[in-house]
Amino acid sequence: MNNLYWPAPAKLNLMLHITGRREDGYHELQTIFQFIDFTDELEFKPRKDDAIVRHSADFAVPENEDIIIRAATLLRAVYLQKKSAAVVATSKRDSVIKKYGVDIHLKKNIPMGAGLGGGSSDAATTLVALNALWGMQFTIDELAEMGLSLGADVPVFVHGFAAFAEGVGEKLTPVSPAENWYLVLIPPVHVSTKEIFSHPELTRDCSAIKLCDLSRHEWRNVCTPVVAKSYPMVSQAIDIINNYSKACMSGTGASVFASFDRKARAEEVLQQIRLNPVTKTWFSFVAKGLNRSPLHGFLKTQVSQ
Repeated sequence: MNNLYWPAPAKLNLMLHITGRREDGYHELQTIFQFIDFTDELEFKPRKDDAIVRHSADFAVPENEDIIIRAATLLRAVYLQKKSAAVVATSKRDSVIKKYGVDIHLKKNIPMGAGLGGGSSDAATTLVALNALWGMQFTIDELAEMGLSLGADVPVFVHGFAAFAEGVGEKLTPVSPAENWYLVLIPPVHVSTKEIFSHPELTRDCSAIKLCDLSRHEWRNVCTPVVAKSYPMVSQAIDIINNYSKACMSGTGASVFASFDRKARAEEVLQQIRLNPVTKTWFSFVAKGLNRSPLHGFLKTQVSQ
C-alpha cells in the first residue's frame, strides 16, 4: 500500500430529534447523517518500533487526549489481545515479533467543536486505515464496535454510508437523501455539547419517527433553539443564512448550513457571505453531500494495489 493521505470526511446532521433520556444520562436520538466532500487528511507510516506518534502543525490537542492516538492504541490492544488468546489456544508462537508502531501525519481542515464530526471521522479513518496497513483483518462491524467506545458518532464514519441513526447514534439504517450542495457557515464560537444536552429547556420528548415515515415529517434540529439562545453568534448565523435558504444547524453547532440544488447558487451565496462585514472573517465553505464516504472508496484503491 502507498503512503498517501486517507480522507476523513465531515458530516452534517440533516435532522436531530431527542425521544428520551436513558437512566445512564445518555439521550435517545433520531438523526440523519450525511457526509460532505470536505475532509481532514491522514497519512500513516508504519514504524520499526511500537511508538504511535502524531504529527500535525497548528493542532493544539495534546497527544494523550487525541482521539486519533486513542483509536490507534485501541485497535492495537484489541488485536494483540486476540492474537494472544489464539496463541494460548494453539500453542503456536510467531518466530518474528511484529511491531505495531506508526507515524500519523494529520492535515486538519475540519474546524473543531463545529458539529461536523471531525474528531470522530479522524478516529474512524485511523481504525479503517491501520486495520488494512497492519493486516489485522477485523471486519467493518468489529471496527465500528471499537469505534463506539471512542464516541457515538464514530460507527457511522466506519460504516461509511449515509444513515438514519437511533439509540445514542449507533443503530444505523442506510438512507439516500438528495446529494445536494451545502453552504456551511461557522461562527467563531465553541459550543459545549455537554452544556446543550444538560440544558433544562432542551426538548427531550419528540415522538419517535418510523423510517418509512421520514419524508412525511418536518426535519428539524431540536438543539437549535437552545443553542441560538445561549450563543448569539449562532443565532446571527441562522438569521443571515435564512436570507438565502432555510438555515439548519448540524449537531449542537456551531456550524449552520443551507441546502442548494446547484453548486453555482451555493457559491454565489458564499461570496455574499464573505462580503458581509459581520461574517467575512467567519469560516465558510461549499461542499457536496455524499451518501457514501470517500474513505471506503480510497480503501478499495489501496487494497487493490
